[in-house]
Amino acid sequence: MKLLIIEDEKALNASMVTYLQQGGYTCDTALTYHEGSRLLADQHYTCVLIDLTLPGGNGLDLVRLLKKNNPDTGIIIISAKNALDDKITGLELGADDYLTKPFHLSELNARLRSVIRRRNFNGQKVIRIGSLEVFPESAEAHVKGQKLTLTKKEYDLLLYFVTNKNRVLTKDSIAEHLWGDHIESLDSLDFVYTHIKNLRRKLVEAGGEDPITTVYGMGYKFSF
Repeated sequence: MKLLIIEDEKALNASMVTYLQQGGYTCDTALTYHEGSRLLADQHYTCVLIDLTLPGGNGLDLVRLLKKNNPDTGIIIISAKNALDDKITGLELGADDYLTKPFHLSELNARLRSVIRRRNFNGQKVIRIGSLEVFPESAEAHVKGQKLTLTKKEYDLLLYFVTNKNRVLTKDSIAEHLWGDHIESLDSLDFVYTHIKNLRRKLVEAGGEDPITTVYGMGYKFSF
């Protein structure tokens, strides 16, 4: 799950990143309106956390931009105690939820999981595809009732495929989803093939189907 945190308070921004990365999320960050706008134009995110008061602009304009260009992206507004009118406006524009500062990171995580579950899986706590079952809240996957032993990257890859069922995903998009901004430090994208090969093997060894097909010259597709 790839997140963007647009928050100008450096300490809060850093604490959210540390906490959410420990929970298995990939996080990009922005400290200003213009940084956030640039990342939103260049990347696609599962969910975006937006502070309403930003250097260089109003977070509500970023909410409008997201709803126009990426309506499937989840949005959580972060606001001060005295920003009730702005929170209401943000929700009317299409934001999924809001948090008032100060807040506990565990509450942020719970709200985030709820938004992602509603957005990507229509509120389902388990996604069933053939003999495969994926449990987003516990980050587990089962085949015919047997729990798969997956690395974090393998699970992230599987969930990315499930979320984009029947769509062709390029090697670049998979690498970007798994590594985020750190992709620039990698020498090659061969690791994508390695993770896909290992995921296929574990699905088949557990008695399941191999739902991943190679679309030559384009990428990979997950379908049943």
